[in-house]
This record gives sequence, structure tokens and C-alpha cells, in this order.
Amino acid sequence: MKNVISIFSIVITMIIFTVNSFSQDAVKVDPEHYKVEFENDKVRVLRITMDTGEKGFMHSHPEGVVIFLNDGEGKFTFPDGKTQDTKFKAGQVIWSPEITHQSENTGKKSFQVIQIEMKKK
Repeated sequence: MKNVISIFSIVITMIIFTVNSFSQDAVKVDPEHYKVEFENDKVRVLRITMDTGEKGFMHSHPEGVVIFLNDGEGKFTFPDGKTQDTKFKAGQVIWSPEITHQSENTGKKSFQVIQIEMKKK
């Protein structure tokens, strides 16, 4: 019975760690690439800067708006291991749903992005 309880405790700990690791704040887990430009009770504005070949850490964003400041190419890796390649143009603006991912710059030059995260009421 002690072994069953020990195994159960280990499994629960692993599940909690996995869930927490997939809901990490981008600025906390990857301050090299994610900087807070502005924040109030309604939004948080991030500047994302990534040089060629750089890869960030798995993190989460609430829903919001993404503004690409220059042309670029990237790859997103999701918690389930699936990936998505993307290309974007300077000035392009998109709506982003709540998302957990890892970002990578696969282009030939660095890129900058502004992400406006909506805060939940």
C-alpha cells in the first residue's frame, strides 16, 4: 500500500509540474527575448526580440493582438510536440487566441514583435 501511495504522489507531482511548466509567463521564463514595455490593469504590452537561430522557452500568452515590426520567419512548437512554420511582414497585425508555445527565429535576420496581452477581468 505504501508503494501505491508513493507512486501516486510521484504521478500527481509530475502532472502538476507539467501543467505549471506549460502555463509560464513569457517574461519570467525568457527575459532575454520578452520585455514589458507597458502594463496596467487591462493590458500588458511586450516587445519580443529574437536573433537569427534563437529559440525561446515554452511559455503562455493570454489572448491579444500581435504586431510584427519587420519581416521574418519563425517556428512555433506546441506542448503536444506539433510545430507550425510562419512568415510575417512588417506592419502585419493579427489577433492571437490564448496560446502556449515555444518560439524560434528560423529567418535570416532578427525580428521584433509587439504583443498586446489582454488581462482577464
